[in-house]
Amino acid sequence: MKPNIPKEIGIGLLLGLVSNLAGSYLYLFFLSLVKDLSIESTFQVAIEEDLLGNIIALGALLNFLVFFVFLKKKQFYRARGVVLATLVAAIVILISKFY
Repeated sequence: MKPNIPKEIGIGLLLGLVSNLAGSYLYLFFLSLVKDLSIESTFQVAIEEDLLGNIIALGALLNFLVFFVFLKKKQFYRARGVVLATLVAAIVILISKFY
């Protein structure tokens, strides 16, 4: 049976974006524990100090895990979607650095 390629890439893209958001949240969570602030105030400080791109980049590290799980399961189109999500994160970082 032939896979539905756009659906498989879409699933990988969605899971890549979710893992990026989860990684960014985890980073903010642990950073807020270190600085004894709430997550919201830590996020506000990150925006004020122009560190949002760095947080997104560190959150994208979870994409490695998702990517290699899909490769191990031989779900190559979903792995392509995760790579696409990483590219989307890179574009967002690029836009946040210049604007």
